[in-house]
Formats: sequence, C-alpha cells, structure tokens
Amino acid sequence: MPRTPEANQRIREAQRARILESARIVFARKGMEATIADIATEAQISLGLAYRYFADKEAIFAELIKQMVPEASEGLQSLLEMPGTPGERLYELISGIVGARGKRQALEAHQLLNHALDADAMPEKTRELLSRRYQSLLETMRQLIVEGQATGEIVRGDPDQLVAIMSACLDGLTRWALRDPEQFRTYVPDARIIMRLFQPSRTEMSNFEAP
Repeated sequence: MPRTPEANQRIREAQRARILESARIVFARKGMEATIADIATEAQISLGLAYRYFADKEAIFAELIKQMVPEASEGLQSLLEMPGTPGERLYELISGIVGARGKRQALEAHQLLNHALDADAMPEKTRELLSRRYQSLLETMRQLIVEGQATGEIVRGDPDQLVAIMSACLDGLTRWALRDPEQFRTYVPDARIIMRLFQPSRTEMSNFEAP
C-alpha cells in the first residue's frame, strides 16, 4: 500500500533531523574540517541522500546555528516578567546558563560555535544573529542589575561594569566546560555562589535600609 503524502513528509522530516543531529556531533568533534561525507557516515546514510536534503556542509552548518540561536528572545522577556524580585530573576538567569553548560548538547553547540569563529567560517547573517542574541542577554542582565540595585539586592556600582564582570565569569565557566567537561560537572559552582559576587556588603545593606 503506497504511503500517504503525510507519511512521506514525516519520513523526510525525520531524515532531515537525523542529518542535523549527526552534523552537530561531527562539527563539534572535527570543526570546520568536517565534510558532508563525515556527516553522512555518522547518520548512517548514503552521501547521495545527504545531498538530497542539503546542498553542502555550509548549508547544514547554517541550519544548525539557526536552531541553536533562535532569532526571538521570548525566553528573556518571560524572565523579566516572571514573579519575584530582580535578584531572584537574575539568579534564575545565571542558574539557567550555568546549568546548560554541563549538558552534552549545549557543550557541542558551544564547540560548534567556537570552531566556526576560529575558522572565520561563519556567514555574516549568522554573525549578526549571534550578536543580536548576545546583546539581548546583556541588556537583560543590565536591567535586572539596575532593578536589583534599586531594591538593595545588587551591589552599587556602574551597571555596565557589573555586566562585564558577570559575562566574563560566565564565559570563563563555558571555556572550562569545553576544556574539561567531567571536571566542570563535578565542581561547577552553584549560581548562588556566583550571585554572592554581586551582593552588597552588610554595611551597604544597612545604609540602604536606613531611613
């Protein structure tokens, strides 16, 4: 009995997803030296079938980046609107970032991005997408820091400098996770420890609470 158009579409979507999943693994392992033949081997399909779905490895790479770095920032906006104090929302943001670094897929995604950046092989549109997404993250951090300073939860100081320190800290954790994932999973600091770097001293809190 012939397959229905819907069944054929499901098969095509599953095959395409399989190719992309295999490509994510291969690119993370080999960087931009990976070939579409390597991807086909990982996916256990013929090279010809891989070419039926993607023109070349660059097309596969571009699609992976789009999946990993979505255009919209609904998640960040939802974070700003969630219940709780600014300090609690900032904790949730940091906790989510640190927690993701210990996951295999997240590490492979970062390896993929680092390989592309090192090889200067990232399309300009993809660079712009990454830049917008990162800027949204920094703006969210800054807003929560400013609001947290107003409530006395965050140490006083230039918000932009505090954002720079926070982003540098998170970037360092990412590099650690990439360099030694097992050690990272064992010793990764809780987000509360990171938050302590940005909490005011008792003296500052007393001054804030004084009438």
